[in-house]
Amino acid sequence: MRPMRKSLPLRLLQAREAVMARFRPHLNAHDLTEQQWRVLRALAEMGESEVTALADAIALLAPSLSRILPDLEGRGLVARRRADGDKRTSLVSLTREGRALFETMAKRSEAIYRDIELALEAADCADIIERLERLIDALGPEVKAPKVAAKSAVAKLAKV
Repeated sequence: MRPMRKSLPLRLLQAREAVMARFRPHLNAHDLTEQQWRVLRALAEMGESEVTALADAIALLAPSLSRILPDLEGRGLVARRRADGDKRTSLVSLTREGRALFETMAKRSEAIYRDIELALEAADCADIIERLERLIDALGPEVKAPKVAAKSAVAKLAKV
């Protein structure tokens, strides 16, 4: 078995923690969890979204998102409504307050990104993101259809 320092899942978790350690104080200052921030950030970029699509976009299980939304709604940061054509479908969007909080937080978030880029070099950050996208593309289909995509995912991953 490969040494732990060469374990991709472990190294990805460690990298995530190193990055999030830079962002957590900023989130805490605004009384937001990482998951709540992902909701606000995604809605700011995507606009009004169906709850399931939002959950997929922010890598959060739909039941977890369903527990997060009432708090954000209670704080006046998001609004939910039923879709016009399908009353079973919920749509969620930022409120004015949510948009204002996002805009305030985005400025500091960009400063944190700049600090990370200074520590690592901007080109390295871009390269890491590109390689992570390739990894996700290579392994993503395997999650949905392991038997069909297994060989092509391994071949794609070998290029990463």
